[in-house]
Amino acid sequence: MTLLAQYYVPGLHVEDRSVAVPLDWSGHEPGRGFDGDSLRLFYRVVTSPEHVHDELPLLVYLQGGPGGEGPRPLNPTSDGWIAEAVKHFRVVLPDQRGTGRSSRIDAQVMERMAGAGARAQADYLKLFLADSIVRDFEHLRRTEFGGAPWVTLGQSYGGFLTLTYLSLYPEGVAASFTCGGIPHVPADATEVYEHTFPRMAAKTAQFYERYRVDEERVAAVAEKLPTVAEVAATGEGWLPAGTPVLPNGDPLTVERLQCLGSDFGMKPSFERVHWIFDEAFLDGDGSASADSALSAPFLEKVMAATSSRPLYWPLQEFIYANGELDEPIRWAAQRVRDEHPAFGTGRRPLTFTGEAMFPWMFNQEKALRPFRPAMDLLMEDTRFGVIYDADQLARNEVPLQAAVYFDDMYVDSLMQLDTLSRVGNSHYWTTNEFEHDGNHGPSVFKRLYQEALDRGDLESLF
Repeated sequence: MTLLAQYYVPGLHVEDRSVAVPLDWSGHEPGRGFDGDSLRLFYRVVTSPEHVHDELPLLVYLQGGPGGEGPRPLNPTSDGWIAEAVKHFRVVLPDQRGTGRSSRIDAQVMERMAGAGARAQADYLKLFLADSIVRDFEHLRRTEFGGAPWVTLGQSYGGFLTLTYLSLYPEGVAASFTCGGIPHVPADATEVYEHTFPRMAAKTAQFYERYRVDEERVAAVAEKLPTVAEVAATGEGWLPAGTPVLPNGDPLTVERLQCLGSDFGMKPSFERVHWIFDEAFLDGDGSASADSALSAPFLEKVMAATSSRPLYWPLQEFIYANGELDEPIRWAAQRVRDEHPAFGTGRRPLTFTGEAMFPWMFNQEKALRPFRPAMDLLMEDTRFGVIYDADQLARNEVPLQAAVYFDDMYVDSLMQLDTLSRVGNSHYWTTNEFEHDGNHGPSVFKRLYQEALDRGDLESLF
């Protein structure tokens, strides 16, 4: 076990550690030695100060994403679930491969690989999906923590990883918790977006109902922007006259403005977007104006709100790819969007889009352009790693407690419940009190933990 550093943040003791894992798990088994290319898997072990020397059971946090690094806690309450978890567990916070400090992937890495060709880039990206992530964690458990089963807590995409873990290595898990993250099994990217685009339209309507002034503001901004097609028609390196440019050089198009809705499934996202548009106009008192230029603070905030982690958009649709596909994914979100006229760039009021990636992103966003050659190939691929075993899940014996948010914008609640009906030893709590990020507050994990404790699901740990 490589200890890199240890220190305290207020209310928490932190150890920074890393371990080597195979780049490609083909032909390798977690917990055993391996040869060939490797990555560094970075992780933290976090405890409350009074438990630094106590051998508490382990809880490993499966971060949301895809492409999500582990939390960087400021204190026990900065990510609400941690305060409760450290009362009972040593908490392991890994950076999933390719993120944070775990052999990070970004535009620079893809540019360095360009000489090897698009096929090499695409095959490389396939190694950063759930089947590899879970094998990394199982290797970590077996080699660095003595092989004792641990508890998993999955947030959002972490719930997808949970079902992968229960499919591949159920013996490594004593109990599982998930929050807003039970995928539909069988997995189908198109089906997911067929559910989420109508929900996004409804969220947009709720936003305008709450902040009626923003209907005019959003429309006035949109009228100043070109569409993706208009930018593309001018040729590479050229923009239509007067196109607002974000601080990083990306053009601000109507479609990118619509991406501000990506946050609408979390609280207080309506307020965050409302205040972005509050400062949109430079002149006069800042009221919506066809003549006013867009302000620099507005452009900075739009850039920050619509930019993402380096692997988040490139891997977004491939988290639904399970084994041998019947047909390629072929930009599922764009195909479904094209079937919904409400999302047209000329519609008013303008409808926002949610957690969805589109082909234009990889042409017009500087941070994503190096991924485009690989994306074109991946969208036509049909062979991916196996991430779910429906038969194994049906006979699952590991206690699984899920928080299902009824109004979840990202992971449809009815699809979650359908999956859970076919997962053995699963239990769920359905609520509309929280949005998708409910676990970042103090009460969701506490309730899940108490329910599992009362049912005897954690008896083997304490």
